[in-house]
Order: sequence, then C-alpha cells, then structure tokens
Amino acid sequence: MHKIILSIKPEYVEKIFSGEKEFEFRKVRCKRDVKKLLIYSTQHVKMVVGEADIVEIIEGTPAAVWNITHAKSGISKVFFDSYYAGCTKSVAYKLANVKKYKRPRTLASFGVSSPPQSFVYL
Repeated sequence: MHKIILSIKPEYVEKIFSGEKEFEFRKVRCKRDVKKLLIYSTQHVKMVVGEADIVEIIEGTPAAVWNITHAKSGISKVFFDSYYAGCTKSVAYKLANVKKYKRPRTLASFGVSSPPQSFVYL
C-alpha cells in the first residue's frame, strides 16, 4: 500500500477534520495506487497533522467531478472553477476515516526533507 503526503492549506485541513470537506482536489492523479493520505498543513503550521484513507479516486472533466463532489467539497464553485480554469481533467480523492494527530509530526519524521509542491510518495 502506497502513501502520499499532500500539502493542504490550514483552512482546508480544518474542513477535512470537521467532515465538511470529504474530497481533496488535484490537477494530476498519482501514478501509483495510493490508499493513505498524510495531511501536511502548510503556511504557519508546517507539520503533518493527520491522515485519511483514500477510498475512491474520481477523475473526469471539471464539470463532471463537481457534479459528483460538490455537496462535500468544502470549497465554493467559484474557487473550484478558478482552480481548474483551462483544464480539461480534474481529480478528486475521496477521504474517509480521517484521523487528527494528537501531536503533529515533522516531515523529517517521515524521511521527507522539504514540503511537497504537489505530493510526495512514502
């Protein structure tokens, strides 16, 4: 089973932990079969703060992906459209079994030296 670390802004991390955001959107799908996502909170936090299982990966046009994910996207349609402007493909990782760590962990504790621009495999 492969794991990835994703960089996510703190405002969206909180929405993932609250259950408001069940999907994490990306422009490119991981090539490997990933089942676990580690959540790296960016900006002022700069720590791995939790993890989630990836239970489904949805791919398609931005419109098709939005139709499937909008109710639990945790983002506005305006933000979604802005993020995918000019794109013909979008990817949504459906998250479940979200776990917030009691003590956030450094990237170094996972053998990673710098924050992932998009994602990094473990």
